[in-house]
Amino acid sequence: MSSTDVSIKSKSKVAITDYAFDDLAIEKAVLEPLGCRVVGQKTGKDPAALAALVADADYVITQFAPVNAGIIGAMRKCKVIVRYGIGVDNVDLGAAADRGIPVCNVPDYCTDEVADHTMAMILDLTRRITSNALKVRSGVWGLGVPLDALHSLKDMTVGVVAFGRIGREVVNRLKGFKCKVLVFDPAVEASAIRSAGCTPATWEELLAGSDLITLHCPSTEQTRQMINAASIARMKDGVLLVNASRGTLVKTDELVAALRSGKVAAVAADVTDPEPPPAGHPLVKMENVFLTSHIASASPQAATKLRGDAASTVAIAIKGGKLPNVVNGVA
Repeated sequence: MSSTDVSIKSKSKVAITDYAFDDLAIEKAVLEPLGCRVVGQKTGKDPAALAALVADADYVITQFAPVNAGIIGAMRKCKVIVRYGIGVDNVDLGAAADRGIPVCNVPDYCTDEVADHTMAMILDLTRRITSNALKVRSGVWGLGVPLDALHSLKDMTVGVVAFGRIGREVVNRLKGFKCKVLVFDPAVEASAIRSAGCTPATWEELLAGSDLITLHCPSTEQTRQMINAASIARMKDGVLLVNASRGTLVKTDELVAALRSGKVAAVAADVTDPEPPPAGHPLVKMENVFLTSHIASASPQAATKLRGDAASTVAIAIKGGKLPNVVNGVA
């Protein structure tokens, strides 16, 4: 065996389960000077390939790949799992905790991008810009929707679900449009919501009182499919829904039924369940549904920060420092 082979084998392995970037130059710039070998694959959809990739990894970074109990069980020496992003619903946090593996996220990137994207979707639903633009493109000059589908935010009540970093920035943007804002977040003191110029609300109050509802909570056991037939029934007739958080917050077939009946007038979403929706799915074909392809977080600045912060978290682990943003309680 050559000295080069020995050197390669002795390096710590950082396995990147999947990534949507052109290359891994940013990650390598951070980690290779620390003696790491960075190995990645573009997609993590093949369970066998994914298990093989992480089996001998010292550190794992993941984006969308399903890092479930089986994949975590294949990890023989992993010291930390880092998620490219805020949500960690693709990682089995309990299975990682059982193995003593901390899971970290990157919670403070893309806040402005997602808040901006949310506002773009809100304005598209209330002013129906896409509908009108498509009608003009078809050669017809005039309203793209019935007049009663157009709204002024000043006359509306917007319900904001969750008052974290992104929810607060959405509220900051909404202030300029003079609408009333209800906020539901049981983890935030009512005084903090009032100080932001909003009205704290229970879940039931938000459902009953909102003309438009925008979702900004993570997908957890408590929030999955929170938008379902029962919660929709308690909403106003003709409610508008925006989702730039996670597709699994919505029970898709029950939302489709509400869209068909008119109970929900229109939806704008950057995320779906399943994602992406299969060809011919009602969400893709319905004229009162406006989808973007999970790109709310996208900007060159956000991507650079995300990748640098994820790699830096691994660097902290390599140096034996205190890990930031641990989400599964493993010290």
